[in-house]
Amino acid sequence: MLWREKKNVIKRKLLSSQYLMKKSKFKPVIPSLREKKRYLVFEVVSKGKVSFKQMYDSLNNALLGFLGQFGMAKAGVMIMEDKWDVNEQKGIIKLDNKSVDSVKSGLMFVNKIDGKDAIVKTLGLSGMINKAESKFLIKNKGV
Repeated sequence: MLWREKKNVIKRKLLSSQYLMKKSKFKPVIPSLREKKRYLVFEVVSKGKVSFKQMYDSLNNALLGFLGQFGMAKAGVMIMEDKWDVNEQKGIIKLDNKSVDSVKSGLMFVNKIDGKDAIVKTLGLSGMINKAESKFLIKNKGV
């Protein structure tokens, strides 16, 4: 082969590999390797109404104190802002299925929210967010 032909072959291979890299996407993780999640529905019992930020800060501090940073990361705790109901004082926490008991235990250590006495009560647990909302968050009308 001549030098020009070699150069053209190398150029074509390089361009085709760059093209493939741009076109290819990451393969999705198969369901058996995905982290299983649970939705923990809770209620804040206190004398006054509590905003999301106040509740988030106190829950986060209590869980950090009990589980630590590594435990919080392992549990994958996410306090969902869009599921917080200010009137009912109920919300949902998304977490890993293996750390449900430790997160429930950590919620026991919340005793004050923004200087007011408060208790965090667990209402239920579900594997699907729609079921968690329909069972525990939405009031039963007509009952």
